[in-house]
Amino acid sequence: MGNVIHADMSGEELAPIAFAVFNIVDQFPVTIRSKNKKGVRIESGRILEHDFTGPILEKVLETNEVVREKPDSGPYKGIPVIASPIRDEKGNCVAAIGVIDLRHAYA
Repeated sequence: MGNVIHADMSGEELAPIAFAVFNIVDQFPVTIRSKNKKGVRIESGRILEHDFTGPILEKVLETNEVVREKPDSGPYKGIPVIASPIRDEKGNCVAAIGVIDLRHAYA
C-alpha cells in the first residue's frame, strides 16, 4: 500500500512534502505539522525549525477547513498565510500545511 500520511507523523517524516510544496510555490516559506506532533518550518531551502506549530496550522487542525489569515503571533505575525488540511480516507484532518504568502506580505 505504501506510505500513508497519518496523525502521528513527525516533522522529519513530513519534511519531504513541505519541500515539494516549497518548490512548487516559488520558494515561499512552508510550514507543516501532523495532528499529534509538531512539524517543520522551511525557508530559503532549509528547515529552520524541527518542532514547529503556529496559530494558523492549529486552526486548520481544529476546523478541518482551509484558512486564509494573518496570524496574530509567531514568526509570520501579520503576514498572510494560506493553510490546508491534509485528510485521511475518512475525511479527518490528520495534518496541516501552510504557505506564507510573501506576495502580499508588505502590501
